[in-house]
Amino acid sequence: MAIGLSEEHEALRESVTGWAERNISSEIVRAAVSAESEERPAFWASLAAQGLVGLHLPEEYGGSGYGLLEAAVAVEVLGERVTPGPYLPTVLAGAAILASDGKAPAELLPGLADGTLTGAVALTGSIIGTRGEDGGLTVGGVAEPVLGGALADVLVLPVNTETGQEWIAVDASAVTVTPIRALDLTRGVARVELEAVAVPAGRVLDGLTGDHVRHLAAILIGAEAAGIAAWCVTAASEYAKVRVQFGRPIGQFQGVKHKAARMLVALEQARATVWDATRAARAASATAGAEGQGEEAVRGAGDEAAYAAAIAGVVAPDAAVRCAKDAIQIFGGIGYTYQHDAHLYYRRALSLRALLGPSAEWADAVASLALNGVSREMEVDLPEEAAPLRERVRAEVAGFARLEGRQQKRALAEAGYVMPHLARPWGRDARPLEQVLILQELKAAGIKLPQMIIGAWVVPSIAAYGTPEQQERFLPATLSGELIWCQLFSEPGAGSDLASLQMRAEKVEGGWRLNGQKIWTSIAHIAEWGICVARNSSAGSKHEGITYFLVDMKGKGVTVRPLTEMTGESLFNEVFLDDVFVPDELVVGQVGEGWKVARNTLSNERVSLSSGAGGTGSSVRDLLGLTARLGRELTATERQTLAGVVCEGHSINALGLRVTLRQLGGAEPGADASVRKLLSTSHAQHVAECAVDLLGASAVVAADMELGDAGYWNRAVLATRAMTIYGGTTEVQLNIIAERMLGLPRDPEPGR
Repeated sequence: MAIGLSEEHEALRESVTGWAERNISSEIVRAAVSAESEERPAFWASLAAQGLVGLHLPEEYGGSGYGLLEAAVAVEVLGERVTPGPYLPTVLAGAAILASDGKAPAELLPGLADGTLTGAVALTGSIIGTRGEDGGLTVGGVAEPVLGGALADVLVLPVNTETGQEWIAVDASAVTVTPIRALDLTRGVARVELEAVAVPAGRVLDGLTGDHVRHLAAILIGAEAAGIAAWCVTAASEYAKVRVQFGRPIGQFQGVKHKAARMLVALEQARATVWDATRAARAASATAGAEGQGEEAVRGAGDEAAYAAAIAGVVAPDAAVRCAKDAIQIFGGIGYTYQHDAHLYYRRALSLRALLGPSAEWADAVASLALNGVSREMEVDLPEEAAPLRERVRAEVAGFARLEGRQQKRALAEAGYVMPHLARPWGRDARPLEQVLILQELKAAGIKLPQMIIGAWVVPSIAAYGTPEQQERFLPATLSGELIWCQLFSEPGAGSDLASLQMRAEKVEGGWRLNGQKIWTSIAHIAEWGICVARNSSAGSKHEGITYFLVDMKGKGVTVRPLTEMTGESLFNEVFLDDVFVPDELVVGQVGEGWKVARNTLSNERVSLSSGAGGTGSSVRDLLGLTARLGRELTATERQTLAGVVCEGHSINALGLRVTLRQLGGAEPGADASVRKLLSTSHAQHVAECAVDLLGASAVVAADMELGDAGYWNRAVLATRAMTIYGGTTEVQLNIIAERMLGLPRDPEPGR
């Protein structure tokens, strides 16, 4: 995965990667490290000739006419090679000047676009300006540190005037630039001094604000941070595959495996938040430039852009630093040496975070915006061909809206609207585009789909592996929500390691006799039917000799005993099957091949469980509602915690949208889907924990939703502990990410 998703963005990434492989070798990077002074790199002219410096600039100024997203794609790739030189500073300077009014864009952007000029931006400074009669400024003061300042031809600087902060673009020849010994050995920073510098009115960047510059910096620095993190993830994972200790690759040890998986999670969060920040910036620009847009619409789009950029400012630089640290840990001693490149990436990551400003400040900005009601809905931009399909879907939904109750639920099921991705007649053979439209139109009409609960995991398995008779018997009522199921999988000795199950299935005339115990069975006390896996043979591997059965929960020999959870409630149960007869016609799939069917069920379970807070009510929206009722200002520490939860929730939503868009484009979901599953299971815990912390001493009341906010959130903080256990524990999910996404070796079989 990468920041860009479309075929065009993937092609751009491949093109930039190919160019970088040819032009930015390890020797080039090391030459920059050992150079006595920073110089414009030899590859600069070639890089500019590729059009990469002006990707985001309009064609009228000599650019490629794309936008920030395309620039971010290139910045990420070059970040992966810890590229020396002025590329990032120049791209940022171009973006800042483009956002201004007046003459400066026409004067400066053509040179920045073709690489004949280089630029730099100071994000901080103490420069004072006095306005002259001609509208120009006379300025003096200091700005530092300025990334790429020693190589810049044009410097974009903040100036304090009698009217507030303004921005100027000055020629480097008019100021004094002094290189500063930098932590980053591959790219420098500088001190810029101005003494009574006359800035003509045309170089005063009217309309440009400090917030806008900071948001642009968050996006572009965030993109490079994602590139730094990407190299760290890849390099550390590849090393872990081949470095052998204690007789096996270190990537097979769970401590290393889980660390690498967590690195990938941080990387994908960084990519998703930077990607969404570019989308929000584009939407804000389009709204501001469109005719007939009211002040409220423009302000709302601007707030969303600020919100998305601030989240990227928190998530991406922190991800780069974390991944660099963890990469060094995985490399071990060799990673601590000066000769290894790991420290160059760590230095770059630390420098990026320092330049952008403390993560705590960005987090505080996120908290302020969230507490003031700013949020961001993840909406899918659908292609033009969606319009006629939407009309057809809308017409069908209008028909459902005229029905009520059970009649409506049955109509939805019969039309394939409940699980539209399934093959007909149980679904609609719907492609991702139609699925999105169905959900949108049902929501717009206020129609809720049937609550299938466990049935949502059962239907795809029976649809894929069941006989026609099984499908006709069970699927219509399940899809309409009239048939309640439970899942008889876990056993006292087989939880996450389901293949170790011991329940026996003995062949008898006309069917099977099942004997054994199941545990952690949700809603078994009210379920009418259960899906059950049992061992019919001990021959072969532990995944062989397992058969998948449909069990009548009201049948003879089935005993259900509720288990009291830590909340005091009883959602889970233990179930005893004593000589329970299951006829042959209720075996799903082939005898002995039940593991294949069970994996289908488990994959649907994990998707379902990761889609939200699991019915606990633990959402960011609810958390923000609590803050409004507290009747007090949050402390600085509380604001930081709140911002962390908001950033996590936003990244999960962005990852979900990226999965949808990739599917709409006909691609596989990729790492986004796996990362989103993992994050979603713990997110509700973090929301509830934040709420309980905010409640303070009042959180001593009982975990009872009838006891107000404290009782509600105490129940949530207890109930959400289950989310990182059922449906595949966090540790199992980390194994899956490490093995399937990073290619690390699988855990050894017991005893090996």
